[in-house]
Amino acid sequence: MIQPTVGFIVYGVHKDGLKDPMGTPFIDDAVIRRSKKALSAAGLQIVDHDVVVASKKEAEAALKKMKSNDAVDAVILFSGTWVWAAHLVAAIRDFAATGKAVLLWTHDGSQGWRPVGGLVMHGGLLEIGLQHKFVYGSADDREAVESIVSYVRAAHLKNILNMGTVGAFGGRGMGQTCGAADPSQWMRMFGLDIDSRDTTQLIKAAEHISAQKISELEPRLKKLFGTAPEKTVVNERSIRLYLALKELIEAEKFDFYTIQSFPGLGDDYAATCFAQSMMLEDGYGASTLGDLNTALTVFLLTKLSEERVYYGDLQHIDKRTKEIKIIGDGACPPSLAGKLGPAGFATHGIPTEGKAGGVSVKLICKVGEGVLARLGRLNGIFQMAITRCTIFEPPADQVERRLNECGIPFWPHGFVTAHCDIDALIQSWTNEYACLGYGADLYPALRDFCELTGIKPILL
Repeated sequence: MIQPTVGFIVYGVHKDGLKDPMGTPFIDDAVIRRSKKALSAAGLQIVDHDVVVASKKEAEAALKKMKSNDAVDAVILFSGTWVWAAHLVAAIRDFAATGKAVLLWTHDGSQGWRPVGGLVMHGGLLEIGLQHKFVYGSADDREAVESIVSYVRAAHLKNILNMGTVGAFGGRGMGQTCGAADPSQWMRMFGLDIDSRDTTQLIKAAEHISAQKISELEPRLKKLFGTAPEKTVVNERSIRLYLALKELIEAEKFDFYTIQSFPGLGDDYAATCFAQSMMLEDGYGASTLGDLNTALTVFLLTKLSEERVYYGDLQHIDKRTKEIKIIGDGACPPSLAGKLGPAGFATHGIPTEGKAGGVSVKLICKVGEGVLARLGRLNGIFQMAITRCTIFEPPADQVERRLNECGIPFWPHGFVTAHCDIDALIQSWTNEYACLGYGADLYPALRDFCELTGIKPILL
């Protein structure tokens, strides 16, 4: 899970202990201390600036410091009292040109005239069209602090994508039209390079995995699944494919990846179910079928969540109850297993989608609160559909029946209640895949990421 870093700059003309006519300092140091403490408690790293900014020279120095610090994802400009906006705006504009985010925070309260300083800066940045977030609220206002944190987390996501690389092993799988990507568009939107490799490289790498490395994996598999898979040629190939995939991802320094799966690997060597499950378990953003939109969504959710991420088919949607069954074709991180469906091994089981066979994962996802999301395109324009959801387990006496409903009971199941208009979800969803992330705080962070990167958010 990410821990973003924010620069904290206090601004105001009446500083250095200057008092109002009632004898009270205009800038309240206690308010500033409480505000920074609230941000730290919420998980942000703070890079402080020890000079209250009022002049052009001071603004230039403060923002140059934050601009040159690669760890800083965003700057918070904290209204200490009123200010001459023209003294700050050029330096803020220069800072924003780096792609880092700008946030204005005004702590409420009449003393100190903080709202005046906040609003004059907000209006000035609006006037010049500079993207920023304006938050008005106290350090004790949970909603205000969470709004700040979600925006900074989104800024961190934007920054880690910049100059990154996504790997594509093989081409488009199963005739996917809605997962293909334009490399130039991805570079323009995210600063991401799409770099491709043939899947034959994976097969060669898998065959060179030593027997010792396979044996060394066994204790971890027993911890995750309670046992190791039966020792067969097909099962060994599944393990080899995972180890080879991890080696190549690290060697090529791919930030996340997609893999064709079939046709190709699933017919020629082994199904990718087990490899994908373990890569998700290891915290890699991933997808199958060359679906780059799903891969990026999984990457974002993985960075934001304390839990691992599951992507699978929106296999059934009950409009009456708003229940959705997410069933992945044998791939799911085993740590998501709940009490009723512990992680175990199965077979891929669909010869028309990978006749070579392979190990797959079976489980029922554990309960929790989270989001369903997926990036997509409409006429070439990015949009992301996002809805809050609750993950549940069916009653124990209904589990067998519920698993049998789809005809493939041995694939991983996630039972989800979507908190949205189901018709709106169906109409706005751009693929059969749903990406499931655990954590109620994912929703605002994804929304803010869309705002920062120019994606149209479809908030369901």
